[in-house]
Amino acid sequence: MDRTLESLQYLIAQVLPHRDPAFVFKDLNVVAMLQEFWENKQKQRAVFSSEGTVVYESLNSPGPPFVSYVTLPGGSCFGNFQCCLSRAEARRDAAKVALINSLFNELPCRKITKEFIMESVQEAVSSTSGSLSDADDPSTSIGAYHYMLESNIGKTMLEFQELMIVFQLLHWNGSLKALRETKCSRQEVISYYSQYSLDERMRSHMALDWIMKEQESPGIISQELQVAQRELEEARKAGQELRFYKEKKEILSLALSQIYSNQITPSSNNDQMDLALSGYH
Repeated sequence: MDRTLESLQYLIAQVLPHRDPAFVFKDLNVVAMLQEFWENKQKQRAVFSSEGTVVYESLNSPGPPFVSYVTLPGGSCFGNFQCCLSRAEARRDAAKVALINSLFNELPCRKITKEFIMESVQEAVSSTSGSLSDADDPSTSIGAYHYMLESNIGKTMLEFQELMIVFQLLHWNGSLKALRETKCSRQEVISYYSQYSLDERMRSHMALDWIMKEQESPGIISQELQVAQRELEEARKAGQELRFYKEKKEILSLALSQIYSNQITPSSNNDQMDLALSGYH
């Protein structure tokens, strides 16, 4: 832990030279510090494929506790994990979590190297029923994971996560299974979707898939949305990266809103959405 702290302090001195590393996380202006960090990253041309700015989002709430999310360039998302009594406090807490993760991402151990890939594949094998021999077979899950890591050598884990989130959502959405049924190889699927970032067009396609599922199994979107809400809340309170859970929630909410906009009058749309989510609350 001491060595990790020393590494973080060294990184702070490099990317935030005007800050005192010993007091950086006690600084009340942590929001400005996070912005400064990513502006420096962009100046160094070490930006992510999906360039952008640090974006904050606060959930509508009549009173505390308040919830705030912060999305970093590249799409990684974090939220406040403490119980915050004001929106400003929630925003600062979310920024603190994002800054710590951004700094950790700069550590050498977060770079994808040959050694990192070997360790990651071994961990994946130990947590599944696969074997190390599967790593050389792209038709297996372990092999596909190995192939994706090899294709992203030199990138950081946050950069790799931006790519992985697409495949996580495609798996959750059922699209990967459908592609396998068309006899597309895993390599073909990976190569195809590696060219795309998660944008409004892809979200709309996934929402359409869920609308079709709803026609076959009425109520499935509301059920999945309740699960996504719960997962997002639990992950936020645990200080985890949130994008997968947040994207699921937004895709399902989009699908639900499109269904209601076609079936009911606009004036009652919000009431129906609240009713659909009442099981979660």
